[in-house]
Amino acid sequence: MSNPFRSDDKAVLLDAKKRRYLVDLTDDGEFHSHAGFVRHSDIIGQPEGCVVRSTKNGEYIVLRPTLEDFVVEMPRGAQVIYPKDLAPICMFADIGPGDRVFESGIGSGALSMTMLRYGAVITGYEIREDFANRARANVRGFLGEDAMSRYDVHIADSYEGIDATLGPFDRVVLDLPEPWQVVPHAEFVLRAGGILVAYTPSITQAAQTREALKGKWIDGRTVEVLHRGWHIDGQAVRPDHRMVAHTGFLTVARFLGKNR
Repeated sequence: MSNPFRSDDKAVLLDAKKRRYLVDLTDDGEFHSHAGFVRHSDIIGQPEGCVVRSTKNGEYIVLRPTLEDFVVEMPRGAQVIYPKDLAPICMFADIGPGDRVFESGIGSGALSMTMLRYGAVITGYEIREDFANRARANVRGFLGEDAMSRYDVHIADSYEGIDATLGPFDRVVLDLPEPWQVVPHAEFVLRAGGILVAYTPSITQAAQTREALKGKWIDGRTVEVLHRGWHIDGQAVRPDHRMVAHTGFLTVARFLGKNR
């Protein structure tokens, strides 16, 4: 039997249509929907996978949230990078345990918590204090207090420079409108062989970033990830009518060293 739910745990409630609802459990809390409400006390003490009913007889399966669940449903101030791009970013940046990552454009912390889950040590720059506070709260809320020892967020503008005393870094990961402005600063704090990945919504942003990644950089490339689900029900097999197409472009390059 899995560990039972406790007060202060997070839970995901799945209704009959597989819609997901993220809930922070409290002893006297209630989850309300069009189907009435579910008392949190009906969930606390129950194992993962339990079924609860609302006051209007709506049925919910209760699970612990995955990282994907949390990223999609978590509180946010800024638009988040979605799971279909988070995993490729971590693969292209080759994020692994102990890697020192400089991240700029923290937003609501979706990319931060993904890289922390991979074991990275992150130094972040965010110009908005409310976004930085939201990111810290989201990281703490999903990964716990232990992850905060690997998460150091500064209220600072990476366009103006990166404090060299915070480095050197193994990776630079950017979610900014003008990442090309950070490339010259990254060259002073990124170790030789290190990797830079930039997430940009438009191809013109990606093209300008690629222009900046010349001279001391190799293996530059830009990728767009498309996500198409499939409907499978017995012998009825077809692509879903809707797909998650464009969200952003991922530009990646490897640094040869500042003395090249």
